[in-house]
Amino acid sequence: MWSFFRAVRRGEHRVAPTTWIAAIAAVVYTVSPVDLIPELVLGPLGIADDLGVWGILALLVAREQRRWLAGLATQRAR
Repeated sequence: MWSFFRAVRRGEHRVAPTTWIAAIAAVVYTVSPVDLIPELVLGPLGIADDLGVWGILALLVAREQRRWLAGLATQRAR
């Protein structure tokens, strides 16, 4: 996993724009005072929407990592 992040940082793998948008949206949504399900009102249940946003981001990052691994396998096969 860390080698994937290093590859992204070095520019060896180009991440899809939708993944970048989802990452920015997840951070903004988590730290913004506006929340669909507020934690102050509903307690632990209010964390569910935050976890959902981060879950979607985790799926997108996993998809990007699979793309990166497929690209590495293609390069090695040549």
